[in-house]
Amino acid sequence: THDLFSQEEMRTLVERQREFEERWKGLSPVLRQKEMERLAIDLSWKSSQIEGNTYTLLQTESLFKEGKRAKGKIKEEAAMLLNHQAALDYVLSHPDYFGELKVENILEIHRFLTKGLGIPNKIRSGRVGITGTNYKPLSDARQIQKALQDVCDLINFKQNVLEKALITLLLIAYIQPFEDGNKRTARILCNALLLANKYCPISFRTVDPDDYRYATLLFFEQNSLPSFKKMFIEQFEFSTVNYF
Repeated sequence: THDLFSQEEMRTLVERQREFEERWKGLSPVLRQKEMERLAIDLSWKSSQIEGNTYTLLQTESLFKEGKRAKGKIKEEAAMLLNHQAALDYVLSHPDYFGELKVENILEIHRFLTKGLGIPNKIRSGRVGITGTNYKPLSDARQIQKALQDVCDLINFKQNVLEKALITLLLIAYIQPFEDGNKRTARILCNALLLANKYCPISFRTVDPDDYRYATLLFFEQNSLPSFKKMFIEQFEFSTVNYF
């Protein structure tokens, strides 16, 4: 297997992770929880924004902390955000559950993220089109199931936690196992793997949604990794510096 990160990239990432670990040790349980809540709000907001949600960060905070829905927004937007919160709560309350990735884990997180949004929580059968690309994902449910199992096997085989997270983020979106909610599921699972291995989670807070989509499409069409990997590294560094 090839290493996804260069030695220099890994040195930087390991250094940032060590800094995070040092700060984490010095935090009280109350402060750890507060910081995790802050990151959860940022992650839920940005992950939803990438999918076209129009809530602002402040409106998301009001929704999470006070249950206040923003005026003039459709109820599905609030549901999408609250589903992220529920999925992250589940991940945080089952820290060891995602130490090894299984197809059932993927379905479980997708179920949380799509609740009340009219999206079937089952492996897709039939074609799906992706806006802005000619890439055609697998269309047979059995092939999709096998591809997901292969991805789980690859992730579980990898020793490097950050490689596990990057592969999860990219390949679950690439396979498009569900009718909708694939990238959201990938982002939460990526964080579930990081948290299960005591790594700093990633909020993606400073990602431009168009840049995220462009880097994803570049991988879909050309299997080109550099743009997406650069974004992943930048966001991991951002999270290690700005939280906890």
